[in-house]
Amino acid sequence: MKIAVVGTGYVGLVTGTCFAETGNQVTCVDIDKSKVEKLSNGQITIYEPGLEKIFLRNLKEDRLHFTTNLAEGVKDTTIIFLALPTPPGEDGSADLKYILGVADDLGKILTDYKVIVDKSTVPVGTADKVQAAIAKNFKGEFAVVSNPEFLREGVAVDDFMKPDRVVVGTSDDRAKKIMTDLYAPFVRSGNPVIFMDEKSAELTKYAANSFLAVKISFMNEIARLCERLGADVDMVRKGIGSDERIGKRFLFPGIGYGGSCFPKDVQALVKSSSEVSYDFEILNAVMKVNEEQKLFLMPKINAYFNNDLKGKRFALWGLAFKPNTDDIREAPALYMIDALTEAGATVHAYDPEAMPNVKQLVGDKIDFAESQYDALENADALIIATEWSEFRTPEFEKITSMLKNKVVFDGRNVYDRTQMKELGFFYESVGREAVK
Repeated sequence: MKIAVVGTGYVGLVTGTCFAETGNQVTCVDIDKSKVEKLSNGQITIYEPGLEKIFLRNLKEDRLHFTTNLAEGVKDTTIIFLALPTPPGEDGSADLKYILGVADDLGKILTDYKVIVDKSTVPVGTADKVQAAIAKNFKGEFAVVSNPEFLREGVAVDDFMKPDRVVVGTSDDRAKKIMTDLYAPFVRSGNPVIFMDEKSAELTKYAANSFLAVKISFMNEIARLCERLGADVDMVRKGIGSDERIGKRFLFPGIGYGGSCFPKDVQALVKSSSEVSYDFEILNAVMKVNEEQKLFLMPKINAYFNNDLKGKRFALWGLAFKPNTDDIREAPALYMIDALTEAGATVHAYDPEAMPNVKQLVGDKIDFAESQYDALENADALIIATEWSEFRTPEFEKITSMLKNKVVFDGRNVYDRTQMKELGFFYESVGREAVK
């Protein structure tokens, strides 16, 4: 098929590249001329494991193209994916100006039947708004489909190429056939393509992410309770995760969730609920718990240093909101940086991928290290904010020799408490008894 993908952000670039990988002709459209030039010249603009290899392959095979011209990009296509930003507004609602703006433009240039697919995460009712925006100027036949993405940053290529399920919201039989054919190569192992109405598909994405956020925040509350009762959250996690009704995933306690999806989607669902006079109490609690959790380590740090952080230097391992991405949106590390520097401390940070993005955001507010060990030099303590694999089995002798004090505050429960005790560290983590 000939496909257009409007928007070359995280979702758009993964979507376009993966569709090209199965033999489709894909043109990605973006108004950012600089980004389009980079992508056309083989310079990938996001970090996502496994993406660059297939991106370069499909660029070379002439199946993947980039342009700033919307009319050129959608010409002769069967399907047009809208993968545009939906940033949260001040009231928490998803801002649809980019999607509706493109929909308005499409109405002026369409000449024949197209399937317009909302790939962005959008509130319930957006398909109707896109339909109306196009119909203002185009009186021919077209279909607007909701096809939410379920991509996890760090494993997005696998998620796209081998999806657990594909959700398609459409009431148009012609669009249903086209979407069935499009996704056939991705579900050969039998995973379902689930068809439903547009509004149900739109709500499915919000419901999925919000439920996962509930699991994370619930486990963080259990962790807080464990510390007060003397229980071990790791043992509790294993005990409940073995129940197949609950499952093992998203039960790891830590210093809160971040990223581009969970915070925004939970907030947007709460806002959508309020617009129909429904108070989504569980999700309001989830947001509150997560905001508090981002600074969960600060009372522990303050207690160790007798509430005097002025002049103290902290090594910070991890800046991205999760491993295997350079995404720092709503990253707990950023909240830690603000709290530490406001208290008069200095921060020497290291992250394998996210440092350029943080530099753009905070400038010279903190120092950046060349390696994880360089960050330790003359530091009073080590803080772990992101559980990158390379942090899991470090050279503890080097940590000992470079830190002023053998003190570690672990926001992701990366290390075994028994090992840390044997090594002589003061070690604080989440939901587990401190090693002193």
